[in-house]
Order: sequence, then C-alpha cells, then structure tokens
Amino acid sequence: MLNSPYTVGVIVPTGVGAAIGGYAGDALPVVKAISHIADRVITHPNVMNGASLYWNLPNALYVEGFGLDQFAANRWGLEPVRHNRIGLLIDQGIEQTLRWRHLQVADAARATLGLDLTDYVVTDEPLQVELRTAESGATWGTIGNPDSLLRAAGRLIDTAGATAIAVIVRFPEDQEATALQAYRHGQGVDPLAGAEAVISHLIVRQFQIPCAHAPALSPLPLDTEISPRSAAEELGHTFLPCVLAGLSRAPQFTTQPQQGIWANALDAIVIPASCCGGSAILSLSQTKTQIITVEENTTRMQVYPRDLGIHTVPVRSYLEAIGAIVSHRAGITAQSLQATIEPIQPLSRDS
Repeated sequence: MLNSPYTVGVIVPTGVGAAIGGYAGDALPVVKAISHIADRVITHPNVMNGASLYWNLPNALYVEGFGLDQFAANRWGLEPVRHNRIGLLIDQGIEQTLRWRHLQVADAARATLGLDLTDYVVTDEPLQVELRTAESGATWGTIGNPDSLLRAAGRLIDTAGATAIAVIVRFPEDQEATALQAYRHGQGVDPLAGAEAVISHLIVRQFQIPCAHAPALSPLPLDTEISPRSAAEELGHTFLPCVLAGLSRAPQFTTQPQQGIWANALDAIVIPASCCGGSAILSLSQTKTQIITVEENTTRMQVYPRDLGIHTVPVRSYLEAIGAIVSHRAGITAQSLQATIEPIQPLSRDS
C-alpha cells in the first residue's frame, strides 16, 4: 500500500561464514544505515547481536530465525510491543562461577537499562550441546537433552509470566579450538552459531514467543591480533547483554490476520548473494518483495538466485544496496541512474 510504512528485511544466515555478519555484530552498521532510509527494518539476532555491544534502533524488529521463516511464509505476523518480560533460562551444565557472571549481567540490565526480567530457571538436566561442521564449512550442532530445555521454557512462561526467553547454554571449548582461533582472527566460520540457531528454533517453534541465545564460555586468553569483526566478544565474561537488549522489544508472534505486520508489508529484503536457498527467501520469491542480493558478502554457501530461477536485484556492496532501496522507495528505475540507458525496443511477437 502506498501510504504504509516502507519496510526492509535484512538477513545474514547464521553459521555460514559470511564476510559481513558472520562475526560479532559486524552487520549491525548495515542495519543502522538502512534504518535511516526505511520506516521499519525486520532482522534477526545474528545481525544485531554484538556480545557486550548493541545499539537501540527504535524502528528495527528483532525476530528469531524460525519466526522470521514463518513470517516470510505468511503463517505468522509480527506484533510490535513496548516491552517484554524476559525469562532467563540457564543450562544446568554451566559451572557455578560462570553462572554467577551471567546472573550479574542480568541484574545489571535491570539496574542500568530498566529491563523487565523474571526469576531465572535452571534446566533439570545438563543440555549437552555438541558442535558439528558440514562439508561446506557451515556449522550446526545437537542438543543432548532438548526436552529439558523445553520444560524449563514452559516453566518460565507458565509460572513466571515470561513473554520472551533468553537462553544461556554451556558450549564445549575443546573440540573446535582450531575453528575458534580462525574465527577470532576474522578468517573462519563462527563455530557456535549453527548450534545456537537450533536452540532458539526449538523454543520458538514450540511456544511461539521471542527467543535468543547467549553461549556460556570460559574467558579466553588475551590475543593482541584479534580481528575487529570478532573483537566485541572479547570485552566481557558473557554474550548476554545484546540478547537482553534485543529481546526487550522483540515483536510477539500472532496468527490473527487482522493484527500485526504480515509478509505482504515487506517492500524489500537484503541478503548475501550466495544464500538464496533459505526458507524465507524461497517464500518471498513468490511475492512482490524486491530481493536485493549482495555479492560482496561472500559465504560458505553456493546457492545463487540464478540456480533457483529467482529474480533479484544484484548489487556489489551494501552501499549499493542502500542506493537500490532508496530508488525502489522513490519509484525510480535503477536504469535511469546509470550513465548508459538502452533505447526502448519493440515487443517481440514471441513474448
């Protein structure tokens, strides 16, 4: 609709080694820039989370990946809220000292940011996360006790009145040491990201409320050659601050067609060019949403729009993507902004 808010989605899939957005909140500048040319931005925790760093964008909607897929498929709508009551779910496998570090972050968020948190819940069994790497180099993982995760989430919702859930799970530190070192130096895939997505997907699928995850890890030794893209994760004992900030205003999910924001309100979406095989893009390719693919944001995936017969607007960089969004919003064809404009041609009789 002409008078509806101009809405842009920004997706950088988790655990695929994206050159931008594959590290610690390094796609956040992209969203900050787009938020100034769009009325609303819909994105997900992988893009917004920067460990100890975050940025409040009043017109950005923080939507977990499974929920984003449901939104794109027009099964769920997004209902903006003024604030959420966040339940803290802690893996029993986290040792006492590390648990206290996370509880102190939660108390600090209440005292300094004014966030609304419930009493926390510890799972009745260790969750036992294991990390995996696919042949492509993308990461994923498994949870040994998913039922324990869901029971704890249910208690937070039913007993504590949580409307969003922050999950803290103990992650292994020995089996992916080489991958972690490469990631810290800006050269590899985040070894934790794929497993993190599995955790949040389980809760959102089961309970249809906002969820995000913060891994629990022992502090790493000082490395003076850390990549700037990974450096946000070196600043504190936990990754929890950005998760709590994001969940505090994450939209709720709705299945009522007359409520909230639905997929038909999405004017454009921006995604790495090699990641067009995801559920959200496949769904949106059947709609009026303009799909903008960024070539410069390389990933370990090799699923391009041409392979799937998807029409997109290819651009080289996010700077060029911002220009494509501006011209689309203004109703200006991109060809008119180029030095050479081909003459108009007669329509072929075979068309």
